[in-house]
Amino acid sequence: MIKVLVVDNHPIIRTGLKLLFENNSEINVIGSVGSGVEIFEFVRRHDVDVIVSEIDLPELNGITALRAIKKEHSDLKVIMFSYHPEEIYAISTIKAGASGYVSKAEDISTIENAIKKASAGEIYLSPKMAKHLNFNDTKKSASKLYKRLSTREVEVLKLLSSGKKNKEIALELSINEKTVSTYKARLYKKLNVTNLVDLVHQGQHLELT
Repeated sequence: MIKVLVVDNHPIIRTGLKLLFENNSEINVIGSVGSGVEIFEFVRRHDVDVIVSEIDLPELNGITALRAIKKEHSDLKVIMFSYHPEEIYAISTIKAGASGYVSKAEDISTIENAIKKASAGEIYLSPKMAKHLNFNDTKKSASKLYKRLSTREVEVLKLLSSGKKNKEIALELSINEKTVSTYKARLYKKLNVTNLVDLVHQGQHLELT
């Protein structure tokens, strides 16, 4: 049974979630509090698996409480459950340590799914936000790879990506073909590829301008 603490300054939300999971065989709302400060006392006294918390809370906002809770209880999962637009808050709360972000505009099955995923050690985001996060991570990974390349390696990669052959690259850069082959071998190693097609593919996804 997943033991849940609901944190919200609106009594109707706290009562609603309690009633929602009253007969659920997997999720049990063991308590609710109305402010960020009250979270700490509750989790010290009770065994909690997942916290479902609003961002806007009196005394201590939900994001500040999230960071503090994760420092004291790193295994405790926190889902932000808020009316704020997910495109503004979802990614930042995940980066702050949340295990999920659910808009209060979602249907009731979504919060249940999010609680189960968080309890299993996974991250819950709406499909739209999950896609956005993966896109950003891909861009960051590409950027890290790019920074590992020397200026000359970047030049060779640019020319390879534009379809130039070794001989043409050698002429354009005023180096011999053997040197081009050496740079190409370094690029294979640094970009973790084994053939020219994958190398060019990597080059096209890096910011080479």
